[in-house]
Amino acid sequence: MRRTRILTTVLALAAGLLAGSSPAIGAEQADRNDKSVSVAADTYTWKNARIDGGGFVPGIVFNRKERNLAYARTDIGGAYRWVESSKTWTPLLDSVGWDNWGHTGVVSLASDSVDPNKVYVAAGTYTNSWDPGNGAILRSSDRGASWQKTNLPFKLGGNMPGRGMGERLVVDPNKNSVLYLGAPSGKGLWRSTDSGVTWSQVANFPNVGNYVADPSDTSGYSSDNQGIVWVTFDESTGTSGNATRTLYVGVADKDNAVYRSTDAGATWSRVAGQPTGYLAHKGVLDASNGYLYLSYSDKGGPYDGGKGQLWRYATATGAWTNISPVAEADTYYGFSGLTVDRQRPGTVMATAYSSWWPDTQIFRSTDSGATWTKAWDYTSYPNRANRYTMDVSSSPWLTWGANPSPPEQTPKLGWMTEALEIDPFDSDRMMYGTGATIYGTENLGNWDSGSQFTIKPMVRGLEETAVNDLASPPSGAPLLSALGDIGGFRHTDLTKVPSMMFTQPNFTTTTSLDYAESNPNTVVRVGNLDSGPHIAFSTDNGANWFAGTDPSGVSGGGTVAAASDGSRFVWSPAGTGVRYTTGFGTSWSVSSGIPADAIVESDRVDPKTFYGFKSGKFYVSTDGGATFTASNATGLPSGDSVRFKALPGGKGDVWLAGGATDGAYGLWHSTDSGATWTKLSGVEQADTIGFGKAAAGASYQTLYTSAKIGGVRGIFRSTDKGASWTRINDDAHQWGWTGAAITGDPRVYGRVYVSTNGRGVIYGDSSDTGGGGGGTDPDPEPAGPCAVTYTITNQWSGGFQADVKLANTGTSAWTGWSLGWTFPNGQSIAQLWNADHTQSGSAVTARNIGWNGKVAAGSSVSFGFTGSWSGTNAKPTAFRLGDQSCSVT
Repeated sequence: MRRTRILTTVLALAAGLLAGSSPAIGAEQADRNDKSVSVAADTYTWKNARIDGGGFVPGIVFNRKERNLAYARTDIGGAYRWVESSKTWTPLLDSVGWDNWGHTGVVSLASDSVDPNKVYVAAGTYTNSWDPGNGAILRSSDRGASWQKTNLPFKLGGNMPGRGMGERLVVDPNKNSVLYLGAPSGKGLWRSTDSGVTWSQVANFPNVGNYVADPSDTSGYSSDNQGIVWVTFDESTGTSGNATRTLYVGVADKDNAVYRSTDAGATWSRVAGQPTGYLAHKGVLDASNGYLYLSYSDKGGPYDGGKGQLWRYATATGAWTNISPVAEADTYYGFSGLTVDRQRPGTVMATAYSSWWPDTQIFRSTDSGATWTKAWDYTSYPNRANRYTMDVSSSPWLTWGANPSPPEQTPKLGWMTEALEIDPFDSDRMMYGTGATIYGTENLGNWDSGSQFTIKPMVRGLEETAVNDLASPPSGAPLLSALGDIGGFRHTDLTKVPSMMFTQPNFTTTTSLDYAESNPNTVVRVGNLDSGPHIAFSTDNGANWFAGTDPSGVSGGGTVAAASDGSRFVWSPAGTGVRYTTGFGTSWSVSSGIPADAIVESDRVDPKTFYGFKSGKFYVSTDGGATFTASNATGLPSGDSVRFKALPGGKGDVWLAGGATDGAYGLWHSTDSGATWTKLSGVEQADTIGFGKAAAGASYQTLYTSAKIGGVRGIFRSTDKGASWTRINDDAHQWGWTGAAITGDPRVYGRVYVSTNGRGVIYGDSSDTGGGGGGTDPDPEPAGPCAVTYTITNQWSGGFQADVKLANTGTSAWTGWSLGWTFPNGQSIAQLWNADHTQSGSAVTARNIGWNGKVAAGSSVSFGFTGSWSGTNAKPTAFRLGDQSCSVT
């Protein structure tokens, strides 16, 4: 489920976790552009909104010297180290900054078996033009707590085809100052003799590879030469402190896949007698019995593979043996995942990595490949007998909410299973990577005894999703997310894994979502799906969904906007022009005056006002999206790398961020629905804009942006309408590219949700208790008389919806309000929007949420809720604003 990751980063290019000490790249990296700008005094604690996994893990590496030391690499989300005491993963590359975002892609990782404190990363995301920077070798002598960097003269492809092969980066197990790196794109084999500080090409290595996945791909993504794909040492041919004599190299060449040196890399030759017609994905050597095992596929992976074989090479005699567990004619997949049990020589395991249907397969042999057993077998088709049980209670969304017909099962054993490792110190522990998680077992020995072993997610702390959009409604769930590959989630508790992603339908990627500002129970999302609708609606704050109907020609999600009251929607899908609808999208009408593929948003106060942006032009509709008119404003970014949002509670108050370095770039503000704009002079670049709860005493909501201010790239906050800014992240917390979305929390001052392209949803909390008390304010003192209108807008068996209008009928403005009442029949509030609330028995208190705390004399504020009732549903007859009674109308 990784195809959409490519598209996410292409969008990124168009745009130009834990608390405490986090790994930081050393001074060599120079991610900071200007060290003279000080980090803000306000200290933030950064965490992930827990999803646990979500993306492809192509590599798992155990250290061969130290028990429980293991690493995982991801294709776009950095590298992680295993923490045995908590059974969690710690992120190691959060310090990669905006300018070097490509270094969040990890094509290979090496853990030093001589000095376990040392670890190396080969970083780079794409070898084509999508990644403007070259690759790098990152080296650490403190297990990834800090890094130094050596830039390479070529690109690396952590998210390129063939990324599941490997490992391409290795440390000599006898002389750990020697490292090898297999390069893509015809760049050959490289070697370092000074622990990764400097590198030079092995000039006499005879083959740079020739395999490309798709020669016709003009983008350079699938047409790149996959190059040198793995290096393996025979540690038995060296002694401590001396370079290992014999090493094997895998090359992406179906006719010449394996080479060997027996003189520590001085000379090389093609290994005689080797199989042809396949790519060697892995080469794993068991020095105890002198066998090199190789997994072959006819394709480079990670998605494809039609045929495959497993082979064993006897290093002493040169004999090759086909040890494939099934006949080639019966394979419809390639072999890739490959591991040996270091405690039990002769035990080897492999995966059928591209068996998407009905499931992946894992094979196990205890006699060096002479005979095999499978993780599952057919009894009588389509029924299966599994050697394992699966427990996904810690990540229940891994079932995808599916109910497949046999022989498919849910959850699946996996797909894209190219990483497979038996713990070298514990024969009972195995981990393997999939397209969505890391699975593992700690009772693998049950396989051989005939009883079932248990597979569970072993992924907590590893967060690998690409985030396209974020929303934090004023009531209901604090966070809704639009994600690549796994759709998105409704987080009711940021510290817990949601039970399920958005379903009915399951988008492969959600591209945009929105909620109705005055009715947050109404939510809309759009996304990509191979077949089926591209839009879905919810009337319960995203807990449950139903599909809308696509207008003709839709090919992708695009962007979507909900009217402030949820009465209508405007949708700009891929493949056709902008459309609008009343109700829930059973039919759509063409919006005139606005170009196709425009970005659309809604005014957060006026339900008939919508906005759009395309190619430097801002568009406004005041008739619910039927017609748009282009603003006469000039000077906005000329491209489409723009994010803009309208301020909750402020009609016509719009902020726009975006641009590119070769043109207009920054942050703009309009208070007249885009007719005129003011560019904020202090913001050099900005790519996102979001709003959160106002600081204590502030009259305007808090602004958040991913921007460059004062010469420094970072996440910034303003509590004074953009007059001044505070950088709230630091060099250890940068997360590469953060240009897709940002939002504050309307209920918790200082809380901000940050999108990443591979590190999931990051959220930060401020230590500044004076800014807003962490989301709770003291009851404001009322100032003058008040009037309340309580209206039951809808009622059904056991439930109802009501609106409350609170009017300031005095002569002085309120800077905050707290309204209390008692339900006469014991009614209970289920969800309330546009206010915070507490309920004790029948007594209810509703408070402002920052942005709607200021109520001028003669003005009013409104909020609504849904609730339950039984017997009768009489209206409250008395309301109090603080200590004062309000008149009731």
